[in-house]
Amino acid sequence: MNEQLSPHFSQREFACRCGCGAADMAPELINVLEAARAHFGVPIIVVSGRRCEIHNRKQGGARASQHLLGTAADIKISTVSPADVAAYFERTYPKQYGVGRYATFTHIDVRKIAARWRG
Repeated sequence: MNEQLSPHFSQREFACRCGCGAADMAPELINVLEAARAHFGVPIIVVSGRRCEIHNRKQGGARASQHLLGTAADIKISTVSPADVAAYFERTYPKQYGVGRYATFTHIDVRKIAARWRG
């Protein structure tokens, strides 16, 4: 389960943290994260990627969370504030994708419509 998904991301980074083995991720999300890595020029840390239903519930995730579909990631960039990461996504994808602003991380998902929120 450590398939390389792109030059900078492996399947292991996105695997459900409960150990159930759920790790499939949408290629579109990986492309968005690769673009963000190229923009900022530093590694992206995946805090949460794919979640199974049980783990999502334990994390307090939404019932229809994009994490369940492998279309979302919560990320950190050590040298960039979460607000600046969110602003980049909002500027780059103004009419699509979900961007959540949190104190310690940024949520990005590849839903087709634009959704914005603060956690």
